[in-house]
Amino acid sequence: MRYVVGVMGPAKARRKDVENARALGELIARREWVLLTGGRDVGVMHAANQGAKKVPRSLTVGVLPTTRDRISKYVDVAVITEMGNARNNVCVLSSQVIIACGLGGSGTVSEVALALKAGKEVVLLGATPTEEKFFKHLGGRLVSSVQTPEDAINAILKRFERGNGSNMQAPQPWGGC
Repeated sequence: MRYVVGVMGPAKARRKDVENARALGELIARREWVLLTGGRDVGVMHAANQGAKKVPRSLTVGVLPTTRDRISKYVDVAVITEMGNARNNVCVLSSQVIIACGLGGSGTVSEVALALKAGKEVVLLGATPTEEKFFKHLGGRLVSSVQTPEDAINAILKRFERGNGSNMQAPQPWGGC
């Protein structure tokens, strides 16, 4: 089984969040992990998928809310749910860990909350002190907060090394298709 990292973030993202998402997608792909996003051709979703496709043999999965949504051209596997915002739960439950790249939208906030409720590890990338405090209050040790894409990857790797009793499993080597 390949390790699946969900990158969640707003469709109307700040420039810094888009830059972080692009770098994050590439770093995830370089680790040979699968990138899972909301799959649309906007904001953090599009940028993360674009970054991943800089790496040969990367695999990107997009979970879309409806058939009317435009799919990012960087998505390899599109899952059309016709579930609207309920698709956020599919994104969360299909990922071993969630990285929230910008918390500027209610959809992203809902994905973080769903992840915490499901006992998933969450890494906040670029969160404000107020956002960090709020989510750490909700999720305790399940929440890490970092400021760079590289630190987000390192936070995930540290969770593996600590083996802190979480539900995260160490990533498996990518066996190809």
